[in-house]
Amino acid sequence: MRSIWKGTVSFGLVTIPVRLFTATERRDVTFHLVHGEDGGRIRFRRFCQACEEEVPFADVAKGYELPGGDMVVLAGDDFDDLPLSTSRRIEVLQFSPAGQIDPILLDKAYYLEPDPAGVKPYVLLRDALERSGLVAVVKVALRQRESLAALRVRDGVFLLETMLWPDEVRSADFAFLEEGVDARPQEVRMTESLIETMVADFEPSAHRDGYREAVQEVIEAKIEGREIVSAGAPVEEGPPADLMAALRASVEAAKKERRGAAPATGKAAAEPAKKDGAAEEKASRGRRTGRPA
Repeated sequence: MRSIWKGTVSFGLVTIPVRLFTATERRDVTFHLVHGEDGGRIRFRRFCQACEEEVPFADVAKGYELPGGDMVVLAGDDFDDLPLSTSRRIEVLQFSPAGQIDPILLDKAYYLEPDPAGVKPYVLLRDALERSGLVAVVKVALRQRESLAALRVRDGVFLLETMLWPDEVRSADFAFLEEGVDARPQEVRMTESLIETMVADFEPSAHRDGYREAVQEVIEAKIEGREIVSAGAPVEEGPPADLMAALRASVEAAKKERRGAAPATGKAAAEPAKKDGAAEEKASRGRRTGRPA
């Protein structure tokens, strides 16, 4: 991994020099835009609508559009003196229970590695934070943007998770929330039963990105000149099913799936063999005596 930022964690009068690494990576299959006839790359040019000329990157500035359509142009030096008090510093503001941080606020995750001179204070803060069960709420400036962030411990390393500001989270104002929905008691019980039959420990490695694998298969088939096998026609949606019937069928299907996944115990597996042996012995006696078994 390559460090993308260097700074310090500021905790009271203690400063811990650290390096920042991106903790996650997307594994999407990436494509270029190309000319379908010859595969040539499609290039985009910076074209000015006012003077109708191509603009070199050095002359590109940032513009803020006003409601009337006028543009306020900001150059690079307009941002130089803006107050980013936490620049190159991760400032610990407080410590809070992790459950008080709404997951919707979490944005991007980064690992923090201590510089050699900061290993001891890093470990001291890490161990104390892990024992407390709390997370540190910090403020940090990354890429000319100041953010709140949560600092917690994962696998012995500090994990910094930047957060959105509260006004960046949209309200869930949907009409159905104001409507009264009447649910029959048996529908409630059946729904709860369906949930209970589907309870399992979450194992991330048990799940896979089927779409990405299918796209990769198409690419490999193209490379090798093989025929691409269709995954089948999409399932057509039928008319809406009765809710209780759908719930009941879902519960039965979930129970069957769970029974099929559960391994048979030694006793249960031996019983059918025992019965088969008894039946065979009875049939053998019948053959010897000439009487039906």
